[in-house]
Amino acid sequence: MHADVRTLPEILADYRPRTVEEEADLRRAVELAGSGDPWSRSTALHVTVSALVVHPPTRRVLLRWHARQQAWLQIGGHADPGETHPLGVVLREGREETGLTDLACWPDAAVRHVVVVPVAPAKGEPAHEHVDVRFVLATDTPDDIRPEKPGAVLEWLTIAEASARTSEANLREFLTRVEELF
Repeated sequence: MHADVRTLPEILADYRPRTVEEEADLRRAVELAGSGDPWSRSTALHVTVSALVVHPPTRRVLLRWHARQQAWLQIGGHADPGETHPLGVVLREGREETGLTDLACWPDAAVRHVVVVPVAPAKGEPAHEHVDVRFVLATDTPDDIRPEKPGAVLEWLTIAEASARTSEANLREFLTRVEELF
């Protein structure tokens, strides 16, 4: 599968925020993208990418139980060393976390949400923040989901069920944006 090879600064330059809060988060993201290595986990603010995986025919979304955060969230994570293309990272993370091999951007490769999220300290890692750049990925094979590890439960839900299940306001906002695409 060919991934979009636009860089983080290129992707962010095309993005238009919807709220004042998101505009502030986008400013921080653009500033970060233009300095050093925005993906470096050694900085207090660094980039992650995530996606809601959707099955358009049934209008369902896939959520994953994240044990560390004790929350139902979308899939995603950090770039591996040497990775610099947001869509390549999110597609890799999606395949790893769901077992789905047919993931593709849906309905296009546009960024759907940019949000800065606080991350609590854990396992020798201090508190920090993620600039999370969010996409939508689709699958035609929803029954092929396979958790990447025990405890990383995956569940297909309607938008309403997913919104009720998550404790994160920023994910509820992302779910609202995805619902508009159906």
